[in-house]
Amino acid sequence: MRRVGVFVCWCGTNIAKTVDVQKVAAEAARLPGVVYATDYRYVCSEPGQKIVRDAIGEHNLDAVVVAACSPAMHEATFQRCIADAGLNPYVFQMANIREQCSWVHSDRELATAKALDQTAIAVGAAAKGKPLMRSEIPITKRALIIGGGIAGIQAALDIADAGYQVALVERQPSIGGRMAQFDKTFPTMDCSACILTPKMVDAARHPNIALHTWSEVESVSGYVGNFEVTIRKRARSVNLEKCTGCGICEEKCPSKVPSEFDAGLGMRRAVFRPFPQAVPNVPVIDRENCRYFKTGKCGICAKLCPAEAVDYDQGDELLKEKFGAVVVATGCDLYDPARMGEYGGGRFADVITGEQFERLVNVGGPTDGHIVRPSDHREPKTVVFIQCVGSRDDTKGYPYCSRVCCMYTAKHAILVKEKLPDAQVYIFYMDIRAAGKNYEEFVRRAQEELGVKYLRGRVSRIYPEGDKLRVKGADSLAGVAVEIDADLVVLATALRARDDVAEVARMLSIQTDQYGFFAEAHPKLRPVENLFAGIYLAGACQYPRDIPDTVAAASAAAAKVCVLFSRDSILSEPMIAEVNQARCSGCLTCEEVCPFDAIEATVITDMFTREKRTVAKVNEAVCQGCGGCVAACRSAALNLRGFTDEQVLAGMEALCRE
Repeated sequence: MRRVGVFVCWCGTNIAKTVDVQKVAAEAARLPGVVYATDYRYVCSEPGQKIVRDAIGEHNLDAVVVAACSPAMHEATFQRCIADAGLNPYVFQMANIREQCSWVHSDRELATAKALDQTAIAVGAAAKGKPLMRSEIPITKRALIIGGGIAGIQAALDIADAGYQVALVERQPSIGGRMAQFDKTFPTMDCSACILTPKMVDAARHPNIALHTWSEVESVSGYVGNFEVTIRKRARSVNLEKCTGCGICEEKCPSKVPSEFDAGLGMRRAVFRPFPQAVPNVPVIDRENCRYFKTGKCGICAKLCPAEAVDYDQGDELLKEKFGAVVVATGCDLYDPARMGEYGGGRFADVITGEQFERLVNVGGPTDGHIVRPSDHREPKTVVFIQCVGSRDDTKGYPYCSRVCCMYTAKHAILVKEKLPDAQVYIFYMDIRAAGKNYEEFVRRAQEELGVKYLRGRVSRIYPEGDKLRVKGADSLAGVAVEIDADLVVLATALRARDDVAEVARMLSIQTDQYGFFAEAHPKLRPVENLFAGIYLAGACQYPRDIPDTVAAASAAAAKVCVLFSRDSILSEPMIAEVNQARCSGCLTCEEVCPFDAIEATVITDMFTREKRTVAKVNEAVCQGCGGCVAACRSAALNLRGFTDEQVLAGMEALCRE
């Protein structure tokens, strides 16, 4: 029988305030196989780990149980600790008596009894545990970045500057993302293009970065260090090598459609660049709206192109490449204000979104930076901003704060006062959340220096009144109803997960949270990592972020990639599923339920009948040890190393102690 040591943590008062940890340690000492048990205030600290290491030597322990917090937080810490003392790190078990016990109970006696039960289960599992070994996996030192906004650009530059090859994939004709649409950035009011475009050029010129714009990642398979990726480069119908960017084709194209880049306020041609500073500075032909592709007639762009760069016969190109790591920087979408009919979004021309206002105020926008009403192009005298449109609203599905709305609304208000000093500006808000560096001062500038009127309350209805928009709301601080006749209303809409997030999550085998954003492995300790090793998250695909937070997260993800690439190989995780092929019936239910595509069919020769039959096989490099296949297996042919049936049963037997 194994010699088990038990160490019960107080976790300061996190555990000790609800659980009698000294009693748990004393009772644990009486469990079968336990030769040493003690308690300590902070077992994860250096003195606490020294107690564990010393006890292993003094009491000849060959298995260790720590009753403390979540394994997600400190399992790896204690595995390293016992490995330093000469034990196999996988003869360790952790009982979560914090999150699963002390934090969810108030009755001290019952919580203590439950903590002892949890510890007993861990002791039983440890007694049946077996040493596990890790194997080496070679690494392809090349990174894939999905998304070419500021997050993707920053991550690509950081990884490339470290000396590694990067492929940056962007579905739009140019990199730049949403930041390219902005006029100014808060709180410094810097020119957004002045910050972004040099980085775009740096990414395009960097010898270690391959740009794939107007492209999409079609499939991803493999595992950390060895991802096999298919990239579809959609036909631009313009030869990247020949095109000089002269713009003649755009000028002469007769087909016009609403511009996505200008949020529908302006028009673009069927052959277009999203904006003048686009990278690459080469247009694409929108085949859905091009007369040549719709009718077979026209062809003006090809006739007038001096470089003969237009190629109507160009087809999609599929690239199959290998990468060692993937950074997901796909960004987010905006809430559709048409869902809030009381505000008239999508019905009234002069009710616009913050994104549309960015294009109005931008010198490169459809009005050359002049703030005008979309309906008649007159300068507005009264502008009303409404915050939290869709955000912090359970009825709309987005109860969270979108984090950037307070600040970009203050920025918009300042821009109105700078360009139209005589205009009256009102902001309806729920709460002002300005929690960044110099953010509070920025909001105060709008309020105190420029005279922007903040009204704490919600707007109930907006409707036309003559050539104005009547805004009916309330000022909850003054306790009065408010009616304002506005020329222009700007809605600060919620940031939400992209529409294609489920498709991307399935392709990459990564998780999403309850709102559809990609979920991190741990919110504190692994904020840019995913449970699927080798895939990292950057920017607003994870949750709403402003530009400084986005850049910081992108650099953090890049740092994780560089750490991975700093080695020629990595060690695999041994706590994974394994198949007893002699018992396997070949039903392959396990293959269907595996979320990581880690199980495949293989043909073996039966050792008794000598006939060939199909059985399941686990790709050990891909398996994440979730255990779904083990639960689904009808013939009990699958087991999870480190969490075997024998260990589970031993834990259950420990619960039946007298």
